[in-house]
Amino acid sequence: MGDITGNILSYVTNAVDILIVTYVIYKMIILLRGTRALQLFKGIMVIVVAMLASSYLHLRTLQWLMDKAFTYGVFAILIIFQPELRRALEQLGRGSLFARSSNVEEQTVINSVEGVVKAIFYMAKRRIGALIVIERETGLSDYIETGISLTAKSSSELLINIFIPNTPLHDGAVIMRKDMVMAAGCYLPLSENPTISKELGTRHRAAIGLSEVSDALTLVVSEETGQVSVTMNGEILRDYTEERLKKLLIEKLTSPARTSTSIWQRKVRNNG
Repeated sequence: MGDITGNILSYVTNAVDILIVTYVIYKMIILLRGTRALQLFKGIMVIVVAMLASSYLHLRTLQWLMDKAFTYGVFAILIIFQPELRRALEQLGRGSLFARSSNVEEQTVINSVEGVVKAIFYMAKRRIGALIVIERETGLSDYIETGISLTAKSSSELLINIFIPNTPLHDGAVIMRKDMVMAAGCYLPLSENPTISKELGTRHRAAIGLSEVSDALTLVVSEETGQVSVTMNGEILRDYTEERLKKLLIEKLTSPARTSTSIWQRKVRNNG
């Protein structure tokens, strides 16, 4: 009887141990999500798989290389993931590491989208050039650091004021994270794609350039024509109307499962 009890206790302990480790890894992935460190983390996972495979298949040279990589890799990881590790420790100190995670509320996303669209078409009617980036999964911290930090709640009034000509922040891009304006006057990488139309200026090339290296959505208002364009996945989609832009942003900034029954769509149906 004692052996049976001991075995059950051992199984329960092992199960709890595995669950705790799994949850901690999950929370670490959540912390990395939305940063460029996530891509580095995936690369490390590939190296781990290669190391295990080399050991199992007795690939001596590959195994030796993996051993050397891991010998010095610990220090590299501490340097590469320094911001994320500091963020995790801060959350642990606040007791929030094991707090329940949640996505941005759909209503918050919709309110933010409506503010952005209102600002975009206010500026489009007056031919005020604008460049607004909305961060998604790929972190844009490197580009945020090139501008003037704001970390302010998004509103149509704030966005309009930023892009008013001859104001200190009107040059460069505004970068948004969820419903926050993180920075203004940011520098974006220019696309070197030779197939881009010659009639597109620096704003459009910068928007396309960022979409080539991230999954961000970038909204552009042409100063010459007032035309509204969107770039994503290395492509530019031009001549958006207000309704089309709202629909696109809601679809891209909410999960596919929730988009079909989103509050915005319900509002449209209720309004006929």
